[in-house]
Amino acid sequence: MKKVIVLFILLLSANSLHAQMLKFGVKAGANFANLEGDNVEGSIYTSFHFGAVAEISLLENLSLQPELLYSSQGTKVDEAGIKDINYNYITVPVLAKFYLTSKKLSLEAGPQFSFLVNENVEEQFEGESFDFAAAAGLGYNITENFFVQARYVMGLTEANKDAEVTNRVIQFSVGYTF
Repeated sequence: MKKVIVLFILLLSANSLHAQMLKFGVKAGANFANLEGDNVEGSIYTSFHFGAVAEISLLENLSLQPELLYSSQGTKVDEAGIKDINYNYITVPVLAKFYLTSKKLSLEAGPQFSFLVNENVEEQFEGESFDFAAAAGLGYNITENFFVQARYVMGLTEANKDAEVTNRVIQFSVGYTF
């Protein structure tokens, strides 16, 4: 975790790169999450995510997009008397961004590293402290600074210590780059 934060700070302080090669920004949006696996009878849990984004241009149509986000995920429990499951993560997606059209429409894919910071069901459904996932989606630059994204995040490791379940999240985001 410390290495990821140091890397992100270094990226933020890299003044020597040309503005076309490096962009920074912020983004926020809605999460539609669920836990998939054994013994979970839940439905879509609606929550949010927000944070910082960077885009490092590697080639004309290829960029690297690391992000540092706070993301609220979980599942809505349909049984009376049982709380909805809510896991809050610091997520670090590191995505390859392939532009399908000239700096407008992009396909994004890569790994996501998530670190559990808070949960509402410690004893009932205790979460794992780390979650590894694959993320893929589309992005569209509305203007040079404003963008929208849609992404699917599929957990590859178990999200819970007591059950074999993984995170599934659909994200819709809006953002602004400087």
